[in-house]
Amino acid sequence: MSRENFNDLHAFLMVAEKGSFTRAATELGVSQSALSHTIRGLEERVGIRLLTRTTRSVSPTEAGERLLRTLDPCFTEIQSGLAALSELRDKPAGTIRISSSGHATDSILLPRLAPLLDRYPDINVEISIDNGLTDIVSERFDAGVRIGERVAQDMIATRIGPDMRLVVVAAPTYFTRQPLPEAPGDLTQHNCIGFRFPTSGSLYAWEFERNSREINVHTTGQLIINDTQPILTAALAGLGVAFIPEDMARPHLDAGRLMQVLKDWCPTFPGFHLYYPHRRQSSPAFSLLVEALRYHDPRQEPQPREHPLRETT
Repeated sequence: MSRENFNDLHAFLMVAEKGSFTRAATELGVSQSALSHTIRGLEERVGIRLLTRTTRSVSPTEAGERLLRTLDPCFTEIQSGLAALSELRDKPAGTIRISSSGHATDSILLPRLAPLLDRYPDINVEISIDNGLTDIVSERFDAGVRIGERVAQDMIATRIGPDMRLVVVAAPTYFTRQPLPEAPGDLTQHNCIGFRFPTSGSLYAWEFERNSREINVHTTGQLIINDTQPILTAALAGLGVAFIPEDMARPHLDAGRLMQVLKDWCPTFPGFHLYYPHRRQSSPAFSLLVEALRYHDPRQEPQPREHPLRETT
């Protein structure tokens, strides 16, 4: 049966329930003559009379009764299904896919998501650990996490973490064998633990700045790793000099397991941001996730809730 005939079945159901073409036509918002034409067409297609018409009433024939018993629960189920979809539209539920680095996942996403997921059991979050510059649109992610400087201009960005700083560190045992670097250029003489971007395959050039003077150092060393956590582990083992986020290094610096050098050359930069396309239609679940992750700096006045960031390379 063609798709438009489902409307005919609904019309038959309405006439049978109301027992009147007039009342059924009013309910359906059509003319009585149009409704009569619809029912006649349905009866012609099925090849049997479905309604008995008199001057005072309309009632189903035996065939009509059988069809009515079949249709009534079906249309009731359809209406229930549509109502459930309407409820789902306003209910915090569904799966949200996020592309994020391991560092951002451990330090921000998991701690902030814990109370959200506990409160809303119908919200599911899938996190893909990726230290590259993944195209979240082509890879069908709902959102991604990057440091502010690397968020593309055509994205909506919400700050989820404080400003960051990368620090140059190594185990004290390493510096017993090597002189302390006094300037960024001295690092070329050290065994530095390199970071390779998974997406581009390029090695990260360590970025330094002091008194508006910027220096990029292409370091070399025996180890190259594409994730910050193993780089930290390698530095703790005395395998070389590392350039890692300060919040990762801080507990080990305070405990004396690491030494920091070139402090004056390590500026701060915009921290992690959650970003997503302008055209992303925010569901209740996605809106709750954004609010759960949003960073609130107690030292500053409230910032605009959402803002695009300039893309830098």
